[in-house]
Amino acid sequence: MSLFLLNILLALAWAALTGSFRPVDLFFGFALGYLVLWLVLHKNRPRYFRQIPLLLGLFLYFTADVLRANFRMAVTVLSPRMKLRPAVVAVPLILKSETATILLANMLTLTPGTLSLDVSTDHQTLYVHTVWLDDIEEFRRQVVDGYEKRLKELFEP
Repeated sequence: MSLFLLNILLALAWAALTGSFRPVDLFFGFALGYLVLWLVLHKNRPRYFRQIPLLLGLFLYFTADVLRANFRMAVTVLSPRMKLRPAVVAVPLILKSETATILLANMLTLTPGTLSLDVSTDHQTLYVHTVWLDDIEEFRRQVVDGYEKRLKELFEP
């Protein structure tokens, strides 16, 4: 049985024992189950115990980036003179996993002001439309350092 499924079952067991299936109780049960599994499997730590913190870090980074982009978009739309510098940027990919590439493209599309357009046929380049392009290298660095490295750690061992 996978550790993730076991962790979910422990979270459900916790919610059943407390009699509350609210999201906060399920999340607490998941965290408690994660801790129990970590303590029980202390000699043989599977990859699962690295993936959950990486996934949480990616989620927090994505949430912060979406909030930052929403604020910037609101300022742009509400300002009398919109300071737009639209461009299409070719971002070289370091990802080998197709799942990670799809997730990267979707996360960029969900961030206001950017839109993933296409992936090259050799899967080496992602084309992204952005509304604000100040510096092309800085934009590429933000994508690589912000998303790609986190996704690479998460999906590629």
